[in-house]
This record gives sequence, C-alpha cells and structure tokens, in this order.
Amino acid sequence: MAKPNPTPSPSPESRRKFLQQSAVAAASFMIVPRFVLGGKGYVAPSDRLVVAGIGAGGKGESDIMNFSKSGKADIAYLCDVDDQRAAKTIKSFPKAKYYKDWRKMLEKEHKHIDAVSVSTPDHNHAAPALAAMQLGKHVYVQKPLTHDIYEARVLTDAARKYKVVTQMGNQGASNDGARLLREWYDAGLLGDVHTVYCWTDRPVWPQGIAWPDKAAPVPSTLDWDLWLGTAPKENYIEKLVPFNWRGWWEYGTGALGDMGCHLVEAPFRVLDLTYPKSVAASVGSVYVDEFKRGYFPKSCPPSSHVILKFPKTSKTKGDITLHWMDGGIQPERPAELGPNEVFGDGGNGILFIGDKGKMMASTYAENPRLLPTSLTATTKVAEKFARVPGGANGHYAQWVEAAIAGYGKKEVSSPFDIAGPLTETLLIANLAVRGYDVQTPKADGKGFNYPGRNVELLWDPKQLKVTNLDVVNQFVKRDYRQGWKLGA
Repeated sequence: MAKPNPTPSPSPESRRKFLQQSAVAAASFMIVPRFVLGGKGYVAPSDRLVVAGIGAGGKGESDIMNFSKSGKADIAYLCDVDDQRAAKTIKSFPKAKYYKDWRKMLEKEHKHIDAVSVSTPDHNHAAPALAAMQLGKHVYVQKPLTHDIYEARVLTDAARKYKVVTQMGNQGASNDGARLLREWYDAGLLGDVHTVYCWTDRPVWPQGIAWPDKAAPVPSTLDWDLWLGTAPKENYIEKLVPFNWRGWWEYGTGALGDMGCHLVEAPFRVLDLTYPKSVAASVGSVYVDEFKRGYFPKSCPPSSHVILKFPKTSKTKGDITLHWMDGGIQPERPAELGPNEVFGDGGNGILFIGDKGKMMASTYAENPRLLPTSLTATTKVAEKFARVPGGANGHYAQWVEAAIAGYGKKEVSSPFDIAGPLTETLLIANLAVRGYDVQTPKADGKGFNYPGRNVELLWDPKQLKVTNLDVVNQFVKRDYRQGWKLGA
C-alpha cells in the first residue's frame, strides 16, 4: 500500500494570513488599555477608553451609563461598597470585574485601566482620584470635587503634575447657556458686573438636627467600614445611605456642595473669578425650646446666606460680591422681571447685576435670559465659544474623547484647573457656615462664645488659611482615619 502523502507545509502567505486572523480573534476576547499598546500619549487604533467606575450605584450608575453611551468607552471594572445599589450597573455590564474596595482594584488592575470615574459621597472623592492620577489615569470626579479645601488644591496641582485629562461632574458646564452668558457679557450688554446672586431650594434632606443617639442596623448589602472610608468611625444611623449623608459635615458639604458647582460655575467663567478674598455668613436657626436655638456641630444648617468678595479680574472694573443663598432663601426680585415671570427656575437661579444691565439663568446655566426678558429674543451677539455636542449630556463623551486624544489635545468644560478653584470657593464659603456655630468656652467656664459669628473671614489662598480667625482653619484639612491616606 502506498504511504499517504505528508501534509504540505503552509506557504509564507498562508502563515501570515493565519497569524493575522489569530490576532484579530485574540483581540476580540481581551480589552487592552490604550497606554499598554504604545506607551504614554499613544492613541489606540480602536480609539477606545478602558474605564473603571468607583461608585456604581445612584449617580455613579448614570455616569457610567453615559460614558458607555459615548460609544468609545469600555466599562471594564466596577467598584461599590453596596452590592444592592450596584446591582443594576453590574447587570448592565456583565463582563466588568467587580470590586468592593477601590484600593484593591487599583492595586490589581491598574495596568489594564485607562481612566477612572469617582462617584462616591463627598468625603471619599479625593483619595481614589489622587491615587488614580498618580498611576497616570485620566479621572472624572463627581461634584463637588472634594470634601476639603486642601484636597481640592492637591487634586488641582496633581492634574498638571501627572498630565492627565480631568473633568468634574457638573454637567451644566457643558450647556450652551453657560457659553451664551459669557458672550452676552463679553459683548458689553451688562456693562460692568459687580454683584451676583446664586440661590437654591436645597437641602431636600435632613439638616440642622442632632446626630441620633440610637444606632441602626447596617443594611446587609452595605460594607459600612468601606463606606466610611476616610471618615471617623461611627455607628450607622437610619437612612444615612443612600442620600441623607449630604447633611452631615463628616461626609457631605451641605447645599453648597450639592448645588454650588451647578450654580456658581457660570459666574466663575463669565467673570473669570479665582479665589475669594473674604467670606461672611449667617445661618438659619433651629428651634429647640423657648428662646434657644439649636447647636448641632455635626449637621449642616437648614439654611444659610453667604457673602463672598472676589478681587478685580480681567473682566471687571472692581471687586465682585457674590451672594449664596440656600434653604429656600431668595434675593429680591429684579424690578425688570414681570410679576408673573419665573425668577430663575423657581427654586434655583443665577442673577448677574451690571452697571448697564442684568441677566439670569436657571440651574446648570439653562434658559439664560436678559432682563427685561423681552430683550432675550431680540438680542443677537456673535458666537465666540464652541458648543459641546449634546450640551449637558455631552459632558461625558467630551471627557472620554479628550482622554482618548491625550492630555492637552482637546478641551473639556470643567477641568480641575477650573473645577479646583471653584470647589475651593464653595468650601471657603462653608468655612463661614461651619464657623458660625463653632463654640469656645468662656473664660469663667459658664457657657460658650461663638467667635465665628458677625465677622468677615479673610482668606489667604497661598497659605490656605483664614488669617483673622484661626479656629475655623481646623476645617481646611481633615485628618483621615487610620488605614486611609491621600495619595499613594
């Protein structure tokens, strides 16, 4: 019997085709981060961004979904301390690897990640964001950027040092309204703006209350110790998670932190503001018993009025005064506004007052209007500032595309160079709010003094301190709980 012919050796062309097909097949099973393919600054042929989401429930869920909707982001890793809150996102991205501790995730997976989104309670923003930046990862951090003034300055400096693309989650910064307000002002329609009002109907969660004496059972799906993170050890209290933490100073930053980034951002951009030089505040009282108001140092107050003074900028002739009002307090209605016209959006708003005119807007700088409002439709100015495709919803894709392009290649609406000073300003305002209720014992030991009331705090941005009332400087920088730190 004749022997069978041996299998012929493949030709060079067949071998080359086989290797190409094998490489394509292998790539379909593996997400490779851009920086691995070609080093720092390399743009992958696929133009895709490998994203890890720290905070996968609530706002984190919507952030992650919006990154995915950009069509250019692969959600490869998810991290959350609450399995139940994260469940929907985990289901939406079944191939994403899930962690509960962001420190372990970054330690094990950083070589496979291009960018990190941080959407946690305020007190846990800075630590994971800085750790990611130190690893060369682009970062998207929910508003307010940080819980403390010191943290905000550190993240602002880190973005430049590590040359990463940054964006804060105040999506209104990408709205057309924010740009139209700038164009109106630059066209001279208001003259010189000297006063701005920003107001909100927040809080819509408990504030001005005592920390409950009675501990509540920790939800079975929540890792309470990881949720506390950098904050001091405390017992869990009823309904703290997922939302009411905003009203407690250890975790949240009150109405200012929640809404300030959405309302004060437009004045910052229109007037080119930087750091305030002084701040003063008054806060709403809480009834305890007859002739006595409550003192609850752990809780943000139910309402406040803060007055910030900024030095002259390239856009103004003199100093600027910005009023912040929360808890439903609103400024006087402008005379130019009709009696049945809505002021701001009803509960929130922004009002610019110049020596020649006025303009206002709603939350996120939406619905900008000149006053009287009849001028809005008839006034035309040149478009100076490029619009973000999709407006507020395009805020996410804008960051994804800028991260793919690389540091310094594409503009984003709220980079840390802007978001950092904006957040610092809001937290400086909170210094006055917190300082209003700071107690110091009287010399005779009978009762307390309140040295932060009825004073104007003078702020030194270089030293990061109040120069005329040292007792409030304790709130500039926190001491983290043991086991947690800022930075690698």
